[in-house]
Amino acid sequence: MATKCNICGNKIAELMLGKLKGTVVKKPSSSKQYYICFECQKKLKTKEEILKKL
Repeated sequence: MATKCNICGNKIAELMLGKLKGTVVKKPSSSKQYYICFECQKKLKTKEEILKKL
């Protein structure tokens, strides 16, 4: 599965057993999942900053 970051568009690296090296964020009023790569997660420290970029 080639998952891409919803902020920068880069491919997210996978660890063993298909786990993503990054995070998954959901907006409070939505059930859609947004995938965030490890690099973007380091730049944007809080969940609020991440949600603003989406």
